[in-house]
Amino acid sequence: MPISLALTSMFQVPWNDYVGNLAEGLVRTLAYTVASFIGATLLGLVLALMRLNPLRIVRVPAGIYTEIFKNVPLLAIIFLTYFGLPSVGIKFNVFVAGVLSLVLFYAAYLSETFRAAISGVHSGQNEAAHALGLSRGTTFSHVVLPQALRLALPGTNTMFVDLIKSTSLLVTISAAELMTEAQLIASETFRALEVYLVIAAVYFVVCYPVSQCLLWLERSIHAGVPLSLGRRRRIAMARTLLEAGA
Repeated sequence: MPISLALTSMFQVPWNDYVGNLAEGLVRTLAYTVASFIGATLLGLVLALMRLNPLRIVRVPAGIYTEIFKNVPLLAIIFLTYFGLPSVGIKFNVFVAGVLSLVLFYAAYLSETFRAAISGVHSGQNEAAHALGLSRGTTFSHVVLPQALRLALPGTNTMFVDLIKSTSLLVTISAAELMTEAQLIASETFRALEVYLVIAAVYFVVCYPVSQCLLWLERSIHAGVPLSLGRRRRIAMARTLLEAGA
C-alpha cells in the first residue's frame, strides 16, 4: 500500500470540526498549568524554609508533608481531592480540585529543589551580609534568594514541563483540558489511534518550545544575565560610571 494511501486511511477525522474544542482544551490545560505552578512554587518555598528552620516543631511537619506527597501517586491525590473530600462535606469544582491536586503534589518536589538550592548558597554569604549590618530578611531576599534561584532553575524548569504533561491525568475527572477533549473526539469518531497521535503531537508542540525557552533562560542566567530589570538597570549604571571614570 502506498504511503499516501496509508496516511489517508489513517487520518479521517474531520479536524476542522474540532479545532474550537482543541483550542478550548489547550487554553484550559495552560490555565491549570500556570495556576498550579504558581501555587506549587509558593507552597514549595514555604515548605523548604520550614525544613531549613532550626526548630524541630517547624521542620518535622514540613518533612512529613514532603515524604507523604512524594510517595503517593498524583492520580490518587486527584481522586481523593475530587471524589473523596465530598464524602466529608468538602466539595470543590473541577478546576479548583485539579489545581489543588497538582499544587499538593508538585509542591513536595519543588520544596526539595528549593531546599537544596538554598542550602547550596555558601554560608560565607550570610556571614558577609551580617557583617555589613543587613537584617536577616534583607540577607535572604537580596543575597541568598537570587543565588538560590539560579541553582534551582534546572529542577524547576523540568518540573514545569512535567506539570504541563501531568494535567492530562485530570481527564479522570472530566476537567475539560486537552486530554478530555481528545477522549470526547475519540468517542465520537471511533478513531482512537488518529486522535491520540494528534494529541500527543500537540503536547510535543507545546512542551518542546517551552523546554527550549526555559533552557535558554537557564543558560542566560548562568552566563551572568541578571534576573530582574532593576538589577539590570543598576549593573548598566555601574558600567556607565566605570566607563566614565576610565
